[in-house]
Amino acid sequence: MKVSELARAAGVNPETVRFYTRERLLRPERNPDNGYHVYSSQDLQRLQFARKARQLGFALNEIQSILDEADHHTSPCPMVRDIFERRLQDVEARLAELEALRNRMRDAMAAWEHMPDGTPDGHTICRLIEHWDDSETHASDTAEKVEHA
Repeated sequence: MKVSELARAAGVNPETVRFYTRERLLRPERNPDNGYHVYSSQDLQRLQFARKARQLGFALNEIQSILDEADHHTSPCPMVRDIFERRLQDVEARLAELEALRNRMRDAMAAWEHMPDGTPDGHTICRLIEHWDDSETHASDTAEKVEHA
């Protein structure tokens, strides 16, 4: 298959095929007549695998490691589970941080709703931020964590 044929078969654009080729996830041969890349059904399988892995949050270097394990006829599944478990923990921690930020932002918006605008006077820049007291937010975050424990 040519680049465009592989791209069509995989449902991606040709630049995606070229990218994965440059990253060495695909291993096309060269057509001796014109020097063009010629892709195999195995390249299609690898491309489809890489796309699914990316959708699940795997990084390119992780995908390469998984493919290397498979190329050596070793099951990459234990590695996939380990990587995925760590990645899931990271995502859950980031979600918790984002939820806490969202709560602080909502609290700030509510507190700022009726505050007048101020003019910088050499002592203040923006009263909204400078007079923001997030100690109430920390207290409510702590209370929520105790409730959920």
